[in-house]
Amino acid sequence: MSEPGFDQTAPMRPDADAKGDSDGKTAKFRGAVSGQRGSAIRAGADGVAGFVCAAGSGDQAAGAVSGGGLGASGAGPADGSTLGPAGGGGGYGFLRAVPEGGYAWWYFDAVSDDGTNACTLIAFIGSVFSPYYAWARRRGAAPAENFCAMNVALYRPGGGRWAMTERGAGRLQRAEDGVGIGPSSLHLTDGGLIAEIDEICAPLPRRLRGRISVQFEGLQERQFVLAPGHVWRPIAPRCHVKLRFEEPAVSWSGHGYFDTNFGERPLEADFSSWSWSRGTDGRIFYDWQRRDGFADGLALRIGADGAAQDIEAPVMQHLPGTFWRMKRAARGPWEVARTLEDAPFYARTLLRGADGMAVHEVLDLNRFCSPVVQAMLPFRMPRFT
Repeated sequence: MSEPGFDQTAPMRPDADAKGDSDGKTAKFRGAVSGQRGSAIRAGADGVAGFVCAAGSGDQAAGAVSGGGLGASGAGPADGSTLGPAGGGGGYGFLRAVPEGGYAWWYFDAVSDDGTNACTLIAFIGSVFSPYYAWARRRGAAPAENFCAMNVALYRPGGGRWAMTERGAGRLQRAEDGVGIGPSSLHLTDGGLIAEIDEICAPLPRRLRGRISVQFEGLQERQFVLAPGHVWRPIAPRCHVKLRFEEPAVSWSGHGYFDTNFGERPLEADFSSWSWSRGTDGRIFYDWQRRDGFADGLALRIGADGAAQDIEAPVMQHLPGTFWRMKRAARGPWEVARTLEDAPFYARTLLRGADGMAVHEVLDLNRFCSPVVQAMLPFRMPRFT
């Protein structure tokens, strides 16, 4: 699972589609690709240790920063169990009902074959890092559909682009085979997906427009319970990607990853921190610390056919900290190739090692709870309804 960074400021700006979407509607969705459920799997983990604020104390100031998986493990097995289908969308959950205060997101990342470029895309219903959503929950009713966003980031030599405009329910379209938010959309194809992007960046108002074509190498059909009411499914951990953007003018091919998360409660209500990585060799390591003090993790290897198997989790290795003093650690011998996002509560990193490359993230939800941090977010996440 993957998340945006917020480390710059800018004034509020008009919405990308203030003059209307290019053709007055989002891209048409195509036929769905079916998916099946399976049994959950896990491997032992060292756990994720961090300062844990009391459950429900979302307005506390940020405390000590999570170490991203350096503490002792909680007792007992990972909370992974077999689930039924995740609603509509052939197991992808595009039509799944999202409860008030909950969330659903679809995450994609890719790295170019030469390792110099990368991108991420996250379609949110009930945007977990939205200050507007957090403030609405404190006031009372907060339907998830009123807080949607398509977060897109391009990372390239000489500077990237980043967009995340939040929109209300009137700009959300859901279908069996995809989701549209404002002028951008994500829809399934035979054996893959296509993302049509048309956004305005923040804090500098520059256009971000293009297409990402993804071909799945194999579908991973199991879902995992990270905590009661929180589900993760790595749908296609191995993908072939072609990225073509007009604004900015950039094109490349590479390898990618696609997953989905669903939650019945706010993320920060049940988690304090996590560390996650996915490698080009099909390995995924996921360590998390829950607010009830339970720490656990998953260690998986996904084959080219999509089949998942337990593997032994390597020990956690310290990585250099970030500008915002986010502590980073990852499973396995890696070195930092590039810090992609550096935020007060989140860091996304491109790693390099003997087995290839990996995309890695650490998240500190105790820092996210800070009113100071949440007051910074609108400058990178404008809202247009």
